[in-house]
Amino acid sequence: MSALEGRFNGQGHSGTERALGQKMQLPKIVENNPGAKNLARDLASHAEPLWTDGKLAVPRVELTPALEAALKSAFSGNQIVRGFEESQRALVAEERGLQNVDRKTGVARGQRVSRLLIIADDGAERFYRNVEGLVRRHAHRVLALRLSVDERRLGNLLFGPDEVARLLLVEHKQAVSNVLLALVDG
Repeated sequence: MSALEGRFNGQGHSGTERALGQKMQLPKIVENNPGAKNLARDLASHAEPLWTDGKLAVPRVELTPALEAALKSAFSGNQIVRGFEESQRALVAEERGLQNVDRKTGVARGQRVSRLLIIADDGAERFYRNVEGLVRRHAHRVLALRLSVDERRLGNLLFGPDEVARLLLVEHKQAVSNVLLALVDG
């Protein structure tokens, strides 16, 4: 069973924006993988609002052995940022750096996913509202995935027993690609 199968009905939610719009492009490594040709469409079909009055639909995925392995690999490669505030700081710093490079080169970057937010499934409404704001601010390069596990399971997976993690930021295009491909391989 893939990470996109399981408890999904495949229906979109009217009145919400998709976290993965038609103009959103996945990393080239993912787009060039024949097995992932429908991944963007599959993610969009499994998207739902983060909270009751949310306007941004975020794909919900299952934690499969392949996804677990990809997250552990990203963690061991120091390509995971833990927590909302640290992720927010990292994204803002990266945004400033990208703007500086664009200004110096005179060339604007394309809009391609280069970061993933992995969100636990048991946060409070306020937390999800804040996550929605963060995703909106960085929508041109950040894709959020709501993992069907609670913060304890997510924390235990990477940080050890009795640890919690409500949100993870996966950095670096290879780690992001590996996690996205794990959704297909699951």
